[in-house]
Amino acid sequence: MTHSSSKENMARLFNRYVWLVDLIYRYNHKFTFDDINKRWLSSDLNNYNEDLPLKTFHNHKTAVKTMFDINIECDRKNGFTYYIEDIDNLELCDIKKWLINNFAINNLIIESKNIRHRILFENIPSGQQFLTTIIQAMRDNRILEISYQSFYQDSATPLEIEPYFVKLFRQRWYLIGNSYKGIRIYALDRIKNILITDQEFTIPKDFDSKKYFSECFGISRDTDIEVDDVRLKVIKTENKHLYFDSLPLHHSQYIIEETEDYIIYGYYLRPTYDLRMEILSHGSDIEVLSPNSFRKQIAEIISQQNRLYK
Repeated sequence: MTHSSSKENMARLFNRYVWLVDLIYRYNHKFTFDDINKRWLSSDLNNYNEDLPLKTFHNHKTAVKTMFDINIECDRKNGFTYYIEDIDNLELCDIKKWLINNFAINNLIIESKNIRHRILFENIPSGQQFLTTIIQAMRDNRILEISYQSFYQDSATPLEIEPYFVKLFRQRWYLIGNSYKGIRIYALDRIKNILITDQEFTIPKDFDSKKYFSECFGISRDTDIEVDDVRLKVIKTENKHLYFDSLPLHHSQYIIEETEDYIIYGYYLRPTYDLRMEILSHGSDIEVLSPNSFRKQIAEIISQQNRLYK
C-alpha cells in the first residue's frame, strides 16, 4: 500500500468512527445492530453499498473507545441495543462535542444534496489532510517526521516532532509538539510532508494541553509577555457587548462595570499579538484601559494606520 493510499484509508476509517458516534448521539436513543446496518446502507460513506459486518462494527466500537474515549455500550436486557455510555460527561468534553457537532452538520449536508449550494463555509487552508495522520501518531505515542517551512524560511526543514496536541484557531489547524527546540507550534498548512515513525515517546505526566494556552488568546503564546490584568471598555453601539457576552474572548472574562453606554470587561491573560489583532478588528467599539503598556501599543498601531490614510 502506498503512503497516499494509507492516508486515504486512515481518513476513511476516521470518518466511519465518527459516523457511528454521531448516529447514536444525534438520534438520542438506542439502536440495534440491524438498525445501525440499515443506516449504514443508506450512508454516503458506504461507497459500495455493502452491509456492515458485525466484526467490523465491533472493531469500530473499540477504535472509538481508544481514539475518543467514547464508550458505545450494549444493553443486553433491552434487545441488544447500543447506546453511548455516560452521555452527560460527553456533553462536557469540548473535543467530543466539536467532533460530533461538526460531523452531524456534515452528515446533514451530505443527506441534503439539493441545498448544498445554500450552505457556505469559510475556507480552511491546505494542511488538514495531515490531521488524521497526526491524531493517529498522538493515539499511538509515535514520533512524527515532518518537512516544515515557516513563512520566514526559503525552504522546508526536516524535523522530528513528538505530537502533544492539536488546536484549531482562525481557520487554521496547529500542531503543538516537542522537538529538539522544545515545545513549539506548527501550522498544518506549512507542513510539506509527514510520516509516522516507529519511535515512541512519552508525554510528561504534568503536561496539560488546556493549561498550555490558558493564559493566552488564540495561538500566540509569548512567554516573554507577562500575564496581566487586561481591561477593555466595550461601547454598547449596535449591541456590541452582546457579542462578548455570548462569545467571551477568554475564559477569565468578567464584568467590572456596566452603564447604559458601555461595559468594562476584565481578563487575566498575556496581551499577545493575537489579542492585539482581535481588539483592533473591532475598531472604535473597544478601548484598552489597561495595562498602560498594552494601551500604548494599540495607540501606536492606530496612529500608524491613521498616517497611511492622510
